Amino acid sequence: MPHIVLLGTCDTKLDEILYLRSKILENGSSKSKVTLVDVGRSPVKNDNISVSQDVLTSKYAPTEGKQDVASLARGDVIKYMISCATNWLREAYQRGLENAEEAIHGCIAAGGTGGTSLAAGVMREVLPIGFPKLIVSTNASGDTRPVIGETDITLMYSVCDVAGLNYLLRRILSNAAGAINGMAQEYEKSIAETDKVDDKPRKKRVGLTMFGVTTPCVDKIRQHLEANYNIECFVFHCTGAGGRAMERLVSEGVLEAVLDVTTTEICDQVCGGVMDAGPERLEAPLKAGIPYLVSVGATDMVNFGPKATVPERYQGRKLFEHNPTVTLMRTSPKECAAIGNFIVDRIKRFASERGTVQVILPLGGVSMIATPGGPFHDAEADNALFSAIKTGLKDTGITVVEDQRAVNDEAFAVDVAEKLVAKMGMR
Repeated sequence: MPHIVLLGTCDTKLDEILYLRSKILENGSSKSKVTLVDVGRSPVKNDNISVSQDVLTSKYAPTEGKQDVASLARGDVIKYMISCATNWLREAYQRGLENAEEAIHGCIAAGGTGGTSLAAGVMREVLPIGFPKLIVSTNASGDTRPVIGETDITLMYSVCDVAGLNYLLRRILSNAAGAINGMAQEYEKSIAETDKVDDKPRKKRVGLTMFGVTTPCVDKIRQHLEANYNIECFVFHCTGAGGRAMERLVSEGVLEAVLDVTTTEICDQVCGGVMDAGPERLEAPLKAGIPYLVSVGATDMVNFGPKATVPERYQGRKLFEHNPTVTLMRTSPKECAAIGNFIVDRIKRFASERGTVQVILPLGGVSMIATPGGPFHDAEADNALFSAIKTGLKDTGITVVEDQRAVNDEAFAVDVAEKLVAKMGMR
């Protein structure tokens, strides 16, 4: 029986939340169990609420102590209720890992921007990638990066506000109930299959980072690894969220090795582009001590939106329209040195097992458009990048490999793949 957690602000959206609950119970092909957790500002009495707001705020208050929720400002209420609900869900999820009878198989919420922020904050903090997470939200058609982050939260646009039941909202909530039921049922089944004894050794899980201009390299690496070794590859598109997702899966113990071909998100972090992965990029694999090969794919570019959105200070720079919605800016020698120093700094500070780390520099070109004759070919900028890394990692015990080929050279890709296999002890 799938067990679904429903997070709801019952003081403001009780009718809508109870309707969603009823449709979850009604729509499941196998009867579902629903635990309704009241995450509202004020306590509500209703027999269908499984975990009341007052229990949540007393028993599961953050370590700094219980607060009077009614006296808090709206933003502080959301933060406080995120903490309380997170503590409850973490405990409930852990119980499910220890006892299959108490396992949770899905989590759903419905609300406006405040409820969306609250539910997403709880889901992101507790539930792993791959666990069914769904929010019916008024914010689903806006900027969703702060909501989803690096996770796989599914958003369903409510179209009209979650404020009063009408035929359209009933239809959408019914669809959401069907969706979370299906997701939870499939998740429950997949967990059961995973738990079965299997004599076949599980494939090693390897993370690869990719961008359009490094795709030939990553495709070749993936094909080589999966054709010749007991490895399955997880390819992450380096859009900011992609790099963070890769690092999160390392932290969760899902990935056992990483070939970080494409570190372009560092360019956006250094230069203010739109696809940065934050200042923690590179840290998780280094801290984990897993086999970790780092290269400099697509470090010739910073990402912006349509050309008109490029900041004024960069309008005179070398720009390349990748497509109508993406404009690339060539990194300068000074910026490339800063990017190299970022890589050096992270490796020096966070590498827990330096023998597992290797840096590979494709001297023939770091992207599809940075080879000789390409629009972003700039030997001075590349040399600044390479020199910063070589100088910074000298006498650190970290191997830096200089390869004369370009990043998308097929033979380069195969050799890099074999270097990772060697680090993994598979040959």
